Amino acid sequence: MKYKRVLAVAMLVLSLPSPSQAERIKDIANVQGVRSNQLIGYGLVVGLPGTGEKTSYTEQTFMTMLKNFGINLPDNVKPKIKNVAVVAVHADMPAFIKPGQDLDVTVSSLGEAKSLRGGTLLQTFLKGVDGNVYAIAQGSLVVSGFSADGLDGSKVIQNTPTVGRIPNGAIVERSVTSPFASGDYLTFNLRRSDFSTAQRMADAINDLLGPDMARPLDATSVQVNAPRDVSQRVSFLATLENLDVIPAEESAKVIVNSRTGTIVVGQNVRLLPAAVTHGGMTVTIAEATQVSQPNALANGQTTVTSNSTITATESDRRMFMFNPGTTLDELVRAVNLVGAAPSDVLAILEALKVAGALHGELIII
Repeated sequence: MKYKRVLAVAMLVLSLPSPSQAERIKDIANVQGVRSNQLIGYGLVVGLPGTGEKTSYTEQTFMTMLKNFGINLPDNVKPKIKNVAVVAVHADMPAFIKPGQDLDVTVSSLGEAKSLRGGTLLQTFLKGVDGNVYAIAQGSLVVSGFSADGLDGSKVIQNTPTVGRIPNGAIVERSVTSPFASGDYLTFNLRRSDFSTAQRMADAINDLLGPDMARPLDATSVQVNAPRDVSQRVSFLATLENLDVIPAEESAKVIVNSRTGTIVVGQNVRLLPAAVTHGGMTVTIAEATQVSQPNALANGQTTVTSNSTITATESDRRMFMFNPGTTLDELVRAVNLVGAAPSDVLAILEALKVAGALHGELIII
């Protein structure tokens, strides 16, 4: 009765306007124990229009399949299996899915098959990490890519013809036990760990349900008292996951991708007083070849000499100064005034960090 009254009050509070910059708990946290499970299998795709493969493990898999059907070929008979390919089949099994429901599966070639287009996956067992079979996959593949070969050896490939999908191609045969309905607590795990956000989430839940109903365990987890009845627990969680929480601001970071030149500066990055000048010197070396031809009456030899001309130019880059507490907007404006390229900005940021003038973590990926 207590939880029913709490749920009614919660619905009333959730109907009020949401605070600015607030996010729902379901958007920033997951419920501990409510997760998907990865499944994988090994199978055969048949019916390919000559784009299959003929490898030792393909033949072995094909022969094993025939033996399972009671067909034994003589040892000296080697089947032609250019329309067969060995594949890996994988799928994600969502939480709470029940036997008899369908899963989408992805099929990927393991060998030398040129394309899986037009193929059909034969019955394949999909196993979990514990080795048990949780689903069985079978069906016709949907392949978006294609390839074409010319007689002169030229080839055209679009997208990926060796990977396909089978919508609703697997049937679940076994469900995974979830700890959702057990115990006296529910635990929310933040997707981005932060002590301040965890405390704010616990405070928001306590403001709604009453004191000591929720408690932060660390920077990631918030534990909440929950009813034991499963139906009440579902309604209880449906209320909490729509509760608004204002996440804490991220720590000051500058993220630099050195391969692409992408630089992302967080809003909390600040600069201490500093003066920066950044210029480049261009050195040009020009080689000129001269031929020295002796007089016809002289007893000399023709020689070739090189003349090198070296010039150096230095770009005119002005010095600019950052005032105390310079913000992101001022930093970008100052760098743009001197026309710095992304590589130049990276050099400036690294120098500021070494000088102790950059208030924030510099992360290079």
